[in-house]
Amino acid sequence: MAGGTSATGELILLGRQHECAVLDRLLDGARAGRSGALVLEGEAGVGKTALLEYAIASASDLRVLRTVGVESEIELAFAALHQLCAPVLDRVERLPVPQRDALLTTFGLRAGPVPDRFLVGLAVLSLLSEVADESALVCVVDDAQWLDQASAQCLAFVARRLLAESVVMVFATRERNDLFTGLPELVVEGLRAADARSLLLSVIPGWLGEGVVDALLAETRGNPLALLELPRGLTAAQLAGGFALPGALSLSGRIEDSFVKRLEALPLETQSLLLVAAAEPLGDPALWGRAAERLGIAGAALEPAESAGLIEINSNVRFRHPLVRSAIYRSATAERRRRVHRALAEATDAEVDPDRRAWHLAEAASRPDEDAATELERSAGRAQARGGFAAAAAFLQRAAALTPEPTRRADRAIAAAQTKFQAGALEDALGLLVTAEAGVLSDLERARLGLLRAQIEFASRHGNDAASLLLEAARQLADLDPAIAREAYLEALVAAGFAGRLARPGETALEVAEAVRVAPGPHAAREIDLLVDALVTLFSDGYEAAVPTLRDAQGAFGTDVPAGTERRWGWLAGVVSVHLWDDERWDALSERHVRLARETGALGDLQLALSQRISMDLFAGELATAASLVEELRSATEATGSHLAPYGAASLLALQGREAEAALLINNSRAEVTGRGEGIGISVLDWSVAVLYNGLGRYEEACSAALRIAEHPQDLAPSNWHLAELIEAAARAGAPERATDAHERLARMAQASGTEWALGIAARSSALLAGDERAEELYVEAIERLGRTRIRVELARAHLLYGEWLRRESRRTDAREQLRTAHGMLTGMGVGAFAGRAERELRATGEHVRKHTIETRDELTPQEAQVARLARDGLSNPEIGARLFISRHTVHYHLSKVFTKLGITSRNQLARALPDSADAGHAGYNGQADMNGHGRRSPAHPRAPTQPAMTQRPVDG
Repeated sequence: MAGGTSATGELILLGRQHECAVLDRLLDGARAGRSGALVLEGEAGVGKTALLEYAIASASDLRVLRTVGVESEIELAFAALHQLCAPVLDRVERLPVPQRDALLTTFGLRAGPVPDRFLVGLAVLSLLSEVADESALVCVVDDAQWLDQASAQCLAFVARRLLAESVVMVFATRERNDLFTGLPELVVEGLRAADARSLLLSVIPGWLGEGVVDALLAETRGNPLALLELPRGLTAAQLAGGFALPGALSLSGRIEDSFVKRLEALPLETQSLLLVAAAEPLGDPALWGRAAERLGIAGAALEPAESAGLIEINSNVRFRHPLVRSAIYRSATAERRRRVHRALAEATDAEVDPDRRAWHLAEAASRPDEDAATELERSAGRAQARGGFAAAAAFLQRAAALTPEPTRRADRAIAAAQTKFQAGALEDALGLLVTAEAGVLSDLERARLGLLRAQIEFASRHGNDAASLLLEAARQLADLDPAIAREAYLEALVAAGFAGRLARPGETALEVAEAVRVAPGPHAAREIDLLVDALVTLFSDGYEAAVPTLRDAQGAFGTDVPAGTERRWGWLAGVVSVHLWDDERWDALSERHVRLARETGALGDLQLALSQRISMDLFAGELATAASLVEELRSATEATGSHLAPYGAASLLALQGREAEAALLINNSRAEVTGRGEGIGISVLDWSVAVLYNGLGRYEEACSAALRIAEHPQDLAPSNWHLAELIEAAARAGAPERATDAHERLARMAQASGTEWALGIAARSSALLAGDERAEELYVEAIERLGRTRIRVELARAHLLYGEWLRRESRRTDAREQLRTAHGMLTGMGVGAFAGRAERELRATGEHVRKHTIETRDELTPQEAQVARLARDGLSNPEIGARLFISRHTVHYHLSKVFTKLGITSRNQLARALPDSADAGHAGYNGQADMNGHGRRSPAHPRAPTQPAMTQRPVDG
């Protein structure tokens, strides 16, 4: 230690002035109400732990929470997170109920359904925010490379969402972790030559020749721990003579070896006491003491280790450096480790911490042990109930290894593979399947193994060959477990539908549907079975034949459908409603699916639910609402790290007529979905292209895009959307013959469906191709029918087409009436491309169109716009935070800036201060459109009551 002092009077570490200054700025920011995060990255012994200790010492006026990753606990889900949060769990009752329950269930403090891991992350963010209300908070995470996956994901999630919570998070890791990508990094390197020389000379008594000093400095490369530890393992003669240091091990290995040599000089009882501490990273002095008693080790045996500076005992047990722990554990014989784990198992309360006890029992086993395997299996069940799939898989994998009976071992290996798959560890899952295959399998187990292998292949290869694998697995299960078989058939149909035009030979939707059709049917029709029947009929027999089965499948998703079934397959029920042109049911199902996914915190399900809801809102003309959901979907996909293509964003940009942005997003997305074999995505993107260019009046380009979709009628994508675009584009391009097939197909679909939406679109499309004597009648019919639906964009387009026809008939007065209606509706909804088309038509009638003015003021950022809109709609700060995966303090921060930019002082002024709906067309999917949306809303979406005024307070929702 040398040099200056920090702002708090703490001595700055030798040669670490820059690193200490960075930490000081972070801490000062927390004191001023700002959050921050930092990842310290560097090799073992380079000084990361010392920097963490410096930060802790410098934060004496702040609250400090700390945790450390431990290699032996890397498979125990949420172990490190529990260690961090345990001191502040008394604040958990302040959290919103879903977050509170998720956190308590995750930590095993309450029974409940499996919580979504990102809901757990949001709960931790809220918990830390609550703690920071009382005092600025510093969270210190050492050895992050050994964090269990669940803890690492959660802590990275929290760190990325810090803004205005007075929370600082500092991670120390030996190697780069993709989970921390995007967080500020500081690479900690070896000391500069002068500082390294000073440190080395400070620990070696006596005189050293320059050659010896230079050799030691070159060998240690400025690593502070190496400079302190390696000379301890050298004799005076070696130091004086300058003999070379041993080079067989890596630097961290040599440092660890130096600790081993120091351990070997300690009494055997002291070594055993240290091994107990190394084998139990919980750091509980009472547990450590009880285990030592069972081994017959007296407490006095600790003194030599404390004197040597290897360990310290106060409120918890801590080693001087993580390498001390690994040196102790790895240098012990297997038999000594087993004895220590047995003692720790006996010292662990089976009621309070049964999982840790089971793990120690397993580590104590030297041969197959059914009792230990059974305990591990029970622990796996508890871990899975807490959402800890990685921990459950680790327990089951160890249980399989300890199972003496071959059949039972294979069954446990399959269960372990299933949980590894759910945890995203695909390679581990495949390895366990190989283990299972080596055992004695029943026919059912072999079939389950085949299904899991197919599912893993689907997840790893993005589905190009998934349909046939899933189909074969379903066939094997048909006589053994019909219920699971039907789910596998549905997965195969969906995989084929998603592959669409990119399906491999023999795996098209038609071929898979024909194969499923001849498979055994269910004993009793469930929601899943009805979906299977609907897709089989749709793919095999065409639309008209499928309508009855589609209606049956849609009807099965009533209000009493099991929550698990609706979460998983609610999006598909929405697709069925679109195929049926049933806007009312689509509206109800998509709204309910989003609500259910939000309430349960199921972010994976929420993404598909939001995609469906965005499409519904776009057709309903609720572009501002759709933009809000696009931003929410972006937050969800960012939170989960998934790669869901931005279909909603592309469609929104297309309707707004923002050609450059839409083209860029569509082209990038097209390459993405093509690369992973998602043919359905190409159709959805082509539909966006057709809408964009129909709006812009570039009909040849619109026609080409729509024709590309028409070539693939068996896509799972709702094929009815492109028909109207194709007919309009072909008619306006002067080539109505190119739409003949589409017109006939649309007419048949509308007749089979019989809904106002279908019949209205069919009438509007027929008017485009009809002679003058029939056109007006059809346009009027289309407007009447579409006016009874929620599909307001299509209604506005009917007014536009009717007005264009009237102008061409030289009926200018009548044309102006229709075109004014179309222009007002389209402008109010933000449908910019078609609004521009209506404006051009109005000018052609001689009408002067007044330009809408946009009030000049500071532009809101996408996040501010999203927060402002939700606050306007009556959501409280905690509710907004839960929706956007940020803390209530960050919501407060954004609202404060919104109030300043808009020049208002209370929440009930937001509705007046936000830009008019007429400007929605200028707002993008990136969130600015969230500030709009004052046009007519559908009956299913009444505006939530605005909160009471809170003068000068954007918070307290």
